[in-house]
Amino acid sequence: MSDKPAEDSSSTPEVPDDVWEQFARANEQAAPKEPSARARMVTERLRQQEARGELPEGWRTGPARQGRKRGRGVWTALGVLLAVAVAVVAIKPSLLPGDPFGSGSADEATETLPAETAAPTGPPASAAPRTPTLDDPFAGSPAKRWADGEAGIVVPEAKAVGGRSKADVTRALELTRKLLIDANLDPATLRGERPETALDLLEPQQNVPGFLKKALSEPDKDHDPLVMFSRFDPDEVRLVGDVVKTRGRMTFKAGEGAAVAVHADYTFVYPVVRTDGTTDVARTIVRRVLDLELSDPAKYRVTPGKIGVVKYDQDIGNSACDVYDGFLHPHFPSAEPTGAAPTGPTTDPYDRSRDISDDKGCGTVSRT
Repeated sequence: MSDKPAEDSSSTPEVPDDVWEQFARANEQAAPKEPSARARMVTERLRQQEARGELPEGWRTGPARQGRKRGRGVWTALGVLLAVAVAVVAIKPSLLPGDPFGSGSADEATETLPAETAAPTGPPASAAPRTPTLDDPFAGSPAKRWADGEAGIVVPEAKAVGGRSKADVTRALELTRKLLIDANLDPATLRGERPETALDLLEPQQNVPGFLKKALSEPDKDHDPLVMFSRFDPDEVRLVGDVVKTRGRMTFKAGEGAAVAVHADYTFVYPVVRTDGTTDVARTIVRRVLDLELSDPAKYRVTPGKIGVVKYDQDIGNSACDVYDGFLHPHFPSAEPTGAAPTGPTTDPYDRSRDISDDKGCGTVSRT
C-alpha cells in the first residue's frame, strides 16, 4: 500500500469534462506531426542548398519570424492554462481574493461602503445569517460594512446659498455634525448621562431646548428624550466595544428668511449586552431625520453660533414599546420581551429608503 496521503477532494474543485477536452485538443494541435513526403523532399532540397551556401535568409526563416513563432507557442500554452483557470474560478469563485463579481453575501464582503450620496431606492441586501458575538457584534448585519461612528457623518462641500456666505454654510454643517455626534455617538450620552454639549448647540430662543431638558429630567410619554438622544440604562445594558455603525447623508439649501437649511438623515446601529453577565448580543437600530436652520443674526433675533431645530423624526428598531423612562430597552433573544406588545407594522430598520415621517405606533422589526 502506498504511503502517499490521499488528496483532499473538497479543497480542489473538479474541472469540467469540456474544459479538459479543450485542453487535450490544444495539446494535440501543438504536438509535432509526421511530415508529408512533399515536406520531406522540400526539406532535403533546402538542406542541400544550405550546404552549398546557396540558401539566402528569407523572411520565412529569419530571426524575427522565429521569434514570433516562439511567442505564439508561449501564448498558446498560456491560453490553455487561462482556460483551465477560468473554469476553476467559475466552479469556485471564492478562490479569488475579495468579492470582484459582487456575488458574495453582504456579510462576506468586509470593505467599508462608500459614503451615501443619494437617497437609497430600497433596503440593503440581506447578510448571511450569523449570530452576533462579543468578538463580532455586527455579524449578520448590513451595518458590518458601514462606517464606524463619526466617520459615517460626512459633511458635503459648502458653498454660498440664498445670500449666505460659504463660511455661514460651513458653520451650519459643522453644527449639524456636532449635534449628531454628541446626541448619538458620545459615550457619555449613550451611558445615559445628560448630553450638555448637544443641548448647548441648540438655539435657546426656541422651545426645543426647554422641552428636551424637561424630558431628560422627568421623562414621560409626552416628554421623551429619545426623540433627539440615544441613551441606554447603564444598570441594564452596556455597549459591546466602542464602535457604533453609522450611515446617512447631509444636504443643505437656502432656507426661508436668509437661513441655511440643513437636512440630515442618519441611521445608527448599537450592539449591546446585558450587565447581568450573560453574553448574548443584541442590536438596536435608530434612524434620525432632522431639519435644522442657521438664521442670520443680523436680520433675526437669534443667538450667534446656535442652530435651530425645525423638525425631528426618529425610527427605533428593537426597543421595548410604551416604556417612557428616557432609555432604550433592547430585546435579547434569550430573554422574555418587556413592554407592551407591538401594534405597528413590521418594518426593516436598515431600510433607509423608507419615509419614517408617517410611522404610527410601535411595531416589530424584520431583522436586527
